[in-house]
Parts: sequence; structure tokens; C-alpha cells
Amino acid sequence: MARPREFDRDAALEKALRVFWAKGFAATSTDDLREAMGIGRQSLYGAFGDKRKLYLEALDAYQQRTTSAHLKRLSAGNPIEGIKNLLSGLVAEEDEERALGCMGVGSVGEFGVTDAELNERRNVFGELLSREITARIREGQQQGSIAPKLDPGEAAAFVLVTMSGLQVAARGGASSTHLKAMARFATERLKN
Repeated sequence: MARPREFDRDAALEKALRVFWAKGFAATSTDDLREAMGIGRQSLYGAFGDKRKLYLEALDAYQQRTTSAHLKRLSAGNPIEGIKNLLSGLVAEEDEERALGCMGVGSVGEFGVTDAELNERRNVFGELLSREITARIREGQQQGSIAPKLDPGEAAAFVLVTMSGLQVAARGGASSTHLKAMARFATERLKN
């Protein structure tokens, strides 16, 4: 008879997510995960499968959470305010949190386009965010707050690249003041 699980799976997943977010996939050992999660090797494998499966589950959880927060900020206020909120909302005030950057951007840096399964997962969230940003840009153009000469798809791609750049800069140690200034600067480039 199998022993019942003696740990909170969601709490353990959150702890694993934090380790992967801080260290990346390759630099995270199974012992790092077990120690952070407070579980044994058998429990880890029994509940999550192998390290890769745990990473994918943690990345999915991270991307669902952050994409939801991105969309919430994007939809707040008029289109320009929404885009500004989207970008400035990426900037954590706490140095430790900000220095983590973005787990999704980190996965791109670590794997590039060499992992088809990761590419597919990232594309789902990226395409959703791109569609919503494009829609807000079109809305802003109709309202006259965003330059009509801009191609909405290209402008959305600019916002997405800015998001990635802000996260890389955060990981590199940029201050919240600097990052928020860059978010404002990027937003200003969209105005009519």
C-alpha cells in the first residue's frame, strides 16, 4: 500500500519555482530542489516526475500567473495608461525580487529555440499578450492617444521587446528608478 503524500504539493511547487527562477534549469540540482521543497527524492519523483517535468510545471505556473497580472495591468485605464502600467508593473521595488528578472525570459536565455516543447509553451503566452497589446494600441489609435502612423503589430512587438529588455536589465542589477524611467520613455514613443 502506498504511503499518503505528507507535504503540500502546491507549496512545494512554489518553492521549486523560486529555485528555478533564481538559478535556471541547468544550474539547479535535484538536491537544491529537495532541500528547498523540504521533501525526499522519492517524494519529488512521485509527485512531480523528473527534474524537467517539475521545471515545465513550475514555468507553466509562473507564466500563467505573470501573464494574468500583465493583462490586468494592460486593461487598467486608457490604452496609454494600460501600456505604461504594463511596463512599469514589471519593476519590483524589492532588490532581491527585481534581481530575479523574469523566469520566462530566463528560459529563453538558457534554451533559446532549441527546445520545441518550451517554445510552444512560451508562444501560447506570448501570442496572447501580443494580441491584447495590439488591441490596446488600436484602441488608442482610434481614441487619438496613440500615433496613427504606427503599425499596431509592430508597436506591440516593440512593447514586448521592451518588456524583455526591462527584465534582462533588472536581472543585471538595474535600479527600479532606472527601469521605471525606461518604461515611461518607451510608452512616450507610442503617443500621438
